[in-house]
Formats: sequence, structure tokens, C-alpha cells
Amino acid sequence: MQSLIIKTVSALNGFNEWIFSPIDGFINSLSIAEWLADAIKDSLHMLPFLFLIFVVIEVIEFFYSDKMTQLAKYSSKAGPLVGSLAASFPQCGFSVIASTLYTKRLITKGTLIAVFLSTSDEAIPVILSEPSKMYLIVPILLAKIFIGISAGYLIDFLLGQFKNADENNAQNAENIEVEEGCCKHHVHKPRKRDLLLHPLEHTVNVFIFVVLITVGLNYMVHCIGGEENLGQYFLNDSILQPVITAIVGLVPNCAISIAITLMYLKGAIGFGSVISGLCSSAGLGLLVLLKKNTPLKDTAKIVIMLLGVSIFWGIIIQALYN
Repeated sequence: MQSLIIKTVSALNGFNEWIFSPIDGFINSLSIAEWLADAIKDSLHMLPFLFLIFVVIEVIEFFYSDKMTQLAKYSSKAGPLVGSLAASFPQCGFSVIASTLYTKRLITKGTLIAVFLSTSDEAIPVILSEPSKMYLIVPILLAKIFIGISAGYLIDFLLGQFKNADENNAQNAENIEVEEGCCKHHVHKPRKRDLLLHPLEHTVNVFIFVVLITVGLNYMVHCIGGEENLGQYFLNDSILQPVITAIVGLVPNCAISIAITLMYLKGAIGFGSVISGLCSSAGLGLLVLLKKNTPLKDTAKIVIMLLGVSIFWGIIIQALYN
């Protein structure tokens, strides 16, 4: 099985190199710095993988997003488990759905935080777009799912939220307003036109972020004399690194998860730091929570718990991993 995966990855890389070889030759012929040329080529090579990944994700969302929403609403005591597993799939809007459900008190606080912690945002598509790095996906997903489930149940236990609020708010269950995800597409009721349009828009948006971040990282690598020296400039092996990435991860923009992932792939941050940053990176779900949840003190508690869990596990994993 492992050899088959290696052969498949090698074939994908080879095919991708063959497709882009004329473009690579043209870029190499330009009078630009090598680090800039490499950044442009690396980013371009990710384009077909990103588009195909986002098409697959969009198709799955189109057919199953409503089922995931209903499952999250009526999962009761299984909420943190169901929410964490569903959020680990690299879809675009589940954290938005979870925040909307929480504002109606149709899911518990533990379930919401489990979803936030497990949401991968753009991390998985970015890693998948580099076939040689695909082996990193499993440990990242498993770590985030474990953290999401354990933290979700612990929070519900401490707060005494064992009963899903949908028993008291059944009348609101069908009145969930349509929210917009990234690229302004509907996350509750996907439209057929989004099956290709949204992946195309999403690919362009992510590609722009990837180019900008890769150019910045490559310039740093050029200035400091190699990727092997990059880690020391980002507090490598320090417990402060997971703290910083967790705080940065709170910014509700997909560029943040892309930056954290690319920095990990480049060796700038450690495994514990990428986990802490991606755990706190709940995407647009935090924006919906800030916009619609009341009271504000309740939202602040959720953000503090999300940040605290992310930092705690980031430091633990960083210590164990090192």
C-alpha cells in the first residue's frame, strides 16, 4: 500500500513537472532573482492540484452539507465527536454553520469549540497541492481531531452541558439563516453554479496568498543563507512559538492558515506550533460568532477557551515532538 502511494505521488509530481516545464523554462529565462523565480514556479505547480481539490470538496459539500448540518444539530451527547470529525474534512463553511447553530443554542459550547479546533481551513488543500508532502496530513488531522474531541467533552462536562439545546429550541431548527462563506458562496444551501465557479474563485484567491507568502519566505531564506537557518528566526524549539502561532491563528482569514502551513513546510515552525496555529484558526466561524452571538461576554469566553486549548496542546506537542 505504501509503495503504491509513493508511486502515485511520484507519477503526479512527474506529470506536473512535465506540464509546467515550458513555463518553468520561460521563467528561468527572465532576468529575475533565483529565489523569486523559484517562488513563482512552486506556486504555479500547485495550481492544478488546488483546483482539483477544491472541485472535489465543492461536490461533497453540495451533496452532504445539509446532512452534516442536521447531524450536528441533533447529535446530542455525541456533539463534540460528530462536530470534530465533520470539521476535519477540508470544507469551507462548517465552522460558519457551527457558529450559526450555536447562536441559536442548537449545539453546546463544547461542540462549537470542538468544531473550531478541528477545522483545517486551507491547510489540507495546501498540503495536498504538494504531493511530496502528503504524508504530513494524517498526523496533523489526527492531532486536531483528538484535541477537538477531548476539549469539547471536557468543556461540556465542566459546564454541565450534556443535553443538546435543540430539545428546547426545536422551533428554531429550521430557521437558520443562510450565511456566506469565503468567496461569498452560500454554505447552508449550495447552488449548482458554485460547483465550478466557487472552486475557480477559491483557487485564484488561495493562489494569490500562496504566491505572496512563498515570495516572502523565499526572500527570507535567501537573506539568511538557507532553509536550515529559517527556524532560528522564528523562535525554533521555544515554547513561545506555539503561543505566537495560536494568537496569529485567531485572525479570521484563510491567508493565516496558508501562512502557518507554508511556514511549517519550509521548516520555519515546529509541529507543535503548526497544530496550535491551525487549532485556533477557526476561519469565518469566529466572525459569525462575533457578529451574531450574545452576550459579548459569552463570545469572549469561547475565544479565550479556544486560545487556551490551542496554546496548551501546542506547547505539549512541541515539547514531546522535539
